[in-house]
This record gives sequence, structure tokens and C-alpha cells, in this order.
Amino acid sequence: MLATQNPIEQEGTYPLPEAQLDRFMFNIFLDYPTYQQEVDIVKNTTADDVLKVTKVLTAEEIISFQHLVRRVPIADNVVEYAVKLSQATRPGAQGSAIANEFLEWGAGPRASQYLVLGAKCNALLNGKYSPDIEDVQAVARPVLRHRIVRNFKAEAEGMTVDNIIDRLIA
Repeated sequence: MLATQNPIEQEGTYPLPEAQLDRFMFNIFLDYPTYQQEVDIVKNTTADDVLKVTKVLTAEEIISFQHLVRRVPIADNVVEYAVKLSQATRPGAQGSAIANEFLEWGAGPRASQYLVLGAKCNALLNGKYSPDIEDVQAVARPVLRHRIVRNFKAEAEGMTVDNIIDRLIA
């Protein structure tokens, strides 16, 4: 499932509760399109063209890819890294100095699961047979950014969620 979320500051938008946000695997930031991209969008969506949708994958192929990702082997140290990264977002947990300083709420176990699944997929997409720690780091921002809540100090100091994630990875 894909969904869009407008900035909370816009009229008529309401933030989803953390329990609902946690169901999404990734939170991917999309900026405004370039001028030319926007011209193309407007042209393609305001004409009376009848577009023909072409099937790219069958349902069976999608399910097969889902199973393929889950069958990718992963070393214990990479799984452990993903879990430690998730736990480091939790204020009060061992090794969570950054979380204690800047976070009100951290990521739950589903984040660890999605870090591993995302790392497996990232490895496959990059021609690797098994993910490594760099694959976990590659998906950390979109997996974690909607699962952690900044505290007042982080907001006052201008620390973004992505800044905090980057510090946790470093």
C-alpha cells in the first residue's frame, strides 16, 4: 500500500497516531518537482488522453518477489546491528545517549523487522547475495523517521529526525 501525507501545518490534515504510522514500512520524503517535471505533470494530467495501463507484474510474481526477499540469508551480526539501531532510539535503553537527549519516543520491534527486510531488498537491488551493515544504514532513514518522536530540546535546537538518525548511525 502506498499513501501520501501532506505537511501537518496544512489546513485539513491531521497526524496519524504512532500506532498507525508504525504499520508503514518506509517514510520516503518527496520534495516539490522541478519546473520541467511539474510542466510534464500538468500536461499529462489535464489532457483528455485515454491512457492504457499495462501490467508489469502479475500478483503471483509480486508474491514470489516477497518470498525471495525473505529467503535472502543474513548474518547474525547484521540482524544484531539492526536491533541495536532500533533500540538506540528508545530513551532509557542501554546505549541510547542520543535518544535520552533528543527523543521523547523511540522505534519498536517492527522497526527492527523492517530494517532487516529493507536491507535484504537493498542488497538484492544492488546485486548482492546477502545484506551487510551498510544495507541496514541505507534504509535506516525511511524506516525510522516516522517511528521516533523528538523531544522539546531537539526541536529547540533545530535537530531534525534525519539528523538524529544520522547521529545514531555514526
